[in-house]
Amino acid sequence: MNQVTQLIPHRPPFLFVDEIVSQTGDSLVAKRTWRAEEDFYKGHYPGAPITPGVLLCESVFQTGALLLASKFAASGKPDGVPLLAKVENVRFRSPVYPGDTTHIEVKINEKAGGFYMMSGNIKNGDKRVLSVDFSVAWKTPEKPA
Repeated sequence: MNQVTQLIPHRPPFLFVDEIVSQTGDSLVAKRTWRAEEDFYKGHYPGAPITPGVLLCESVFQTGALLLASKFAASGKPDGVPLLAKVENVRFRSPVYPGDTTHIEVKINEKAGGFYMMSGNIKNGDKRVLSVDFSVAWKTPEKPA
């Protein structure tokens, strides 16, 4: 997890990527094992736990942040954090259970005006779990006055 936490600001309990598996140009593959002891399983759902879809999406978004941060690292990481700007075309195909290890794949499709249009998917073994299109900007959030 060290490489992950060096690149992005996310930290447990809101870090949903364990390690980078591979990277080529404008794409990156990461891995996450969903641990049974994580608190969200206590309420989603008691007696029949499944990983919340919103957290699966978040693991894709964090993997996208890893891709951008690793690309920036070559030229000096800019200040700021990855900010999600748009999410569309989310498709959930199969549930993820405690103990499952998923592979998260993201790629940059286009860059325009400081925004990165990306797509991602999660696989659990050979099964596709979800696919999503999203946009990210790397910005320094303004602090409230």
